[in-house]
Amino acid sequence: MIKQIIAAALLAVLCSDSALASENAAPIDRHALVTRHNVVLDKEDPQTALQVGNGEFAFGLDVTGLQTFYGNTMSHWGWHTFPMPAGKRIEDYKLTEFDTYGRMVGYATGSRGQEELYQWLRENPHRFNLGRLAMRLAASDGKETSLDQIRNIHQELDLWRGLVVSRFEFEGQPVQVETCAHPDYDAVAVHIESPLVAAGRLSVELAFPYGSPSSSGANWKKPDAHTTGMTQSDQQADFQRQLDNDHYTVRLTWAGRATLKEEKAHTYVLAPGKDEGTLEFVCAFSPKKIAGDRLTFSGTKAASAAHWPQFWQSGGAIDLSASKDPRWKELERRIVLSQYLLAVEEAGSLPPEESGLFNNSSAWNGKFHLEMHWWHGAHYALWDRWPLFERSLGWYRKILPLAQDKARQQGYKGARWPKMVEPDGRDSPSGIGPLLIWQQPHPIFYANLDYRLHPTRETLKKWSEIVDETAEFMASFAVLDKESGKFVLGPPIKTVPEKIDTKTTRNPAFELCYWRFGLRMAQEWRERLGLSRNPEWDKVLQSLAPLPQADGLYLQQEGMFNTYTKMNWEHPSLIGTLGMLPGDGTDPAMMKATVRKVMSDWQWDRCWGWDFPMMAMAAARNGEPKMAVDALLHTSVKNDFNSAGLSTGGPFPYFPSNGGLLYAVAMMAAGWDGGPADKNAPGFPDDGTWVVRWEGLKKSP
Repeated sequence: MIKQIIAAALLAVLCSDSALASENAAPIDRHALVTRHNVVLDKEDPQTALQVGNGEFAFGLDVTGLQTFYGNTMSHWGWHTFPMPAGKRIEDYKLTEFDTYGRMVGYATGSRGQEELYQWLRENPHRFNLGRLAMRLAASDGKETSLDQIRNIHQELDLWRGLVVSRFEFEGQPVQVETCAHPDYDAVAVHIESPLVAAGRLSVELAFPYGSPSSSGANWKKPDAHTTGMTQSDQQADFQRQLDNDHYTVRLTWAGRATLKEEKAHTYVLAPGKDEGTLEFVCAFSPKKIAGDRLTFSGTKAASAAHWPQFWQSGGAIDLSASKDPRWKELERRIVLSQYLLAVEEAGSLPPEESGLFNNSSAWNGKFHLEMHWWHGAHYALWDRWPLFERSLGWYRKILPLAQDKARQQGYKGARWPKMVEPDGRDSPSGIGPLLIWQQPHPIFYANLDYRLHPTRETLKKWSEIVDETAEFMASFAVLDKESGKFVLGPPIKTVPEKIDTKTTRNPAFELCYWRFGLRMAQEWRERLGLSRNPEWDKVLQSLAPLPQADGLYLQQEGMFNTYTKMNWEHPSLIGTLGMLPGDGTDPAMMKATVRKVMSDWQWDRCWGWDFPMMAMAAARNGEPKMAVDALLHTSVKNDFNSAGLSTGGPFPYFPSNGGLLYAVAMMAAGWDGGPADKNAPGFPDDGTWVVRWEGLKKSP
């Protein structure tokens, strides 16, 4: 499937009239662009664990090329659920009621008196670790190998081939390991060469844990809580895994005369054949019984070496190497590594969680957050790799009935999209999540992105019900305030910066702007289909409260006059109104002043990683290109991308930073609707410090 996706994207680039940014520009040397940012590591660090994968499956590896000391194996399909506490049912959970303009509306926010059920609902289902592949090195003193015995480390990720080569020494003996993932199967392939293999001092352990909502997704202390069955044939073993009611299968195949033995429950050791100097195997994981051709290391390596060049030659590219600003290489590095990481971790069948398939992000148990889906995946539209985003968008149609039920239960029309979600679409209880509303217009934004790339009636029909039901909820959620004669948002609500009082917050700037955009686009959708405008939506659109302001500046929300003093921390969402969004309801002069004020006065060390690209988008749209670049490269612990390209902008790693960066730089290079029409890279300074060559990118809405 993924081969067809990349091939289609590559064809689109080759055929696109906008493939090159300027007339007579030579094509970018994409091989040189990508490989100058190959990741090279010379020391161990769990926070730089390299990743191989295919978007649906990812294998994290340590400096040994396996998971000897750290690294997880995760997938979009691998979920586990603990048994329900005795005597409890999901239906027993009691909602907390909030006064909503004279009527009571229930939200899943409370834990008091139902702590056990509350915690179970948050933790289940959780993504879990599918298994560990670790190297066993026999030390001369017979003791267990420790990380400090691994010397002379040199590990390189070849981005062009999707191959990690790990070299190190153990007790003076060299070891070389090649690791890669299959683009079409959820499988990792490994080739090991070392004198230690022939000496019988190096073997490989395959071990299976019980599921856990913890960061690693693994509980190694409950061997009796799960079962592993094995059937073995020539150079192959098939494992049947059962964790409570959850099941998956694993197939291990190997080369040569290696032998596999069960050491203890859930733990198996692959030992090399006598006098063989290499150990080579493939480990495949699947939610169903594994069938089909036998996978080999050489075949997987060849498939990876064919897949990744196709990926890099499809979609967009940005080359900054002719720039005079010394920061060009760091920005370009972040751009290239972000593309690789998101294609490995976050191009699967479900919206991704904050830390992708690297681990289970803290407190969220591997669940995904719909308000962040935009930040993880919207960039694929601008980089002309839409199929990689579209793989997860069908999920909205799957859970539409649940979203409609939620709206109905709360007395609204249409569909109310959840926040902290599991694969079946059930929202999780939280003091914050159920009250957030800024994810509601997202599906309309995605539909618009799709239509810009594919302006056909088929696209209109595909999204029609989602757009209609989303807009129905948005219009019915707004309340007509009799005193002002305006439709207002909240209370109760939680806004983008979640630090505010649920029961008093009203008319946040970003949400008001996004409501205008969403309802406007929904009406345009109807008109494209030949339908009449919805009069109820127009009524809200025409009388929606204005964005809150004071002293020539926008405020985070109505009445928050200390926006730039006491409340100038966390997400500065007010700038997203003309940045991430195209500015419905904003005044250009006031917006420009607001952007400057936020950049100068905000507490950036108390922000999150995606706030920096949001600032860059706002600066670019408001004619501040130098500020846009400075925002992307702002020196802050929340805006750091380590040597593997992983962001520290939230629970580690924090992939909304990577996705936001890619959306922002694409906008800054290719432009946006209503932006300068005769200027290359309008979001970058044109004073000669930045030379931006780009191709294959699309304008932002």
